[in-house]
Amino acid sequence: MSATRLPGTPRLLRALNDRAALELLLERGPLTRARLGELTGLSKVTASQLVERLEERGLVSRVGEQAGGRGPNAQLYAVRPSSAHVVGVDVGPDRVVAACADITGAVIGRVEQSTRDTDDPVGVVHNAVVQAASSAQAQLSSVRRIVLGTPGLVDPQTGDITFAFNLPRWHSGLLAALRDDLHTSVVFENDVNLAAVAEAQSGAAQGVADFVLVWVGAGVGLAIMLGGRLHHGSSGAAGEIGYLPVPGAPIPRDVSRRAKPAFQQVVGGDSVRAVAREHGFSAPDAASAVRAAVAAGNAGAPMLDELARRLALGVASTCVVLDPPLVVLAGEVGQAGGAALADRVQREVAAITLVRPRVVPTGLTEEPILRGALRTALNAVRDEVFGSTVG
Repeated sequence: MSATRLPGTPRLLRALNDRAALELLLERGPLTRARLGELTGLSKVTASQLVERLEERGLVSRVGEQAGGRGPNAQLYAVRPSSAHVVGVDVGPDRVVAACADITGAVIGRVEQSTRDTDDPVGVVHNAVVQAASSAQAQLSSVRRIVLGTPGLVDPQTGDITFAFNLPRWHSGLLAALRDDLHTSVVFENDVNLAAVAEAQSGAAQGVADFVLVWVGAGVGLAIMLGGRLHHGSSGAAGEIGYLPVPGAPIPRDVSRRAKPAFQQVVGGDSVRAVAREHGFSAPDAASAVRAAVAAGNAGAPMLDELARRLALGVASTCVVLDPPLVVLAGEVGQAGGAALADRVQREVAAITLVRPRVVPTGLTEEPILRGALRTALNAVRDEVFGSTVG
């Protein structure tokens, strides 16, 4: 019985009040002690004690004054940006991009490097993280978490990479090596999953607890968000939609031989370019071909119709199992197709299944994987830092 009453202890109540105040300061900017008291429902005395506690712990600082009526001006307080930093990393087969953000979420450093001339993943990540922190004028010791977005599978139990088709040098054991090298918390996450995190935070899926994101680019992938949380599956393979057996493509029986899986053959970048060429749209890459078809209006409709029919095979198969209210088309091709492609996929899915999800294009145009990595890192670090405000 005592365990059920534990949440009412003064120590935990102080921690909850501190966390609420910090979240308010992040959302609304600098606030006075009196305003914090009003927003949290705390008395002036309790609010003052709270601010003093957070000041002592280096989490908030005075940033100015607010003129009032009679009497002295009220002090304004804000979350101290340098109280912690995070680094997000987007790793691809040809380049790595790293960004450093302070605990308020402001991105204050960014670097981009080629990975073509090296086969040392530890060195690649080390250099990117160090340079991102340096460009942000942040000490590496203040970086509390590094989240790396990579293609392939991440083992939910160990957190290590188990399979990355495009990154042959990335393998099991790399996570421990990176943690030893950087002396901080390092986390791997599938790149498409991180794109879904960013979409939920500031893209087309804001306020939607259940949705799927279909990434269509050179490759194809899927992220599943259920109840506001990513679904990884028992082995981390949830969302590897490229392996979906679909009509119109042979089904390889030995995935270890690097043969293209069925759905990848149907909607991967090479296939999209081939479809575009058949309809008179030649381009150096799939996204450019789709953009050309969209810009062509009625002349591009047959090409977009064919692409939508192909995409609907995977989207429909996913939706009859999960029945999500929303499907987001992302990746270079999904973004290029915009509403013209998304509307066609929505109609086609409704025509061949009993479910009718809304299909929309991504709401993000720049670096969704990197944004998702930073958001994932920030959520964890804020829980650590803000959740330990009472000793």
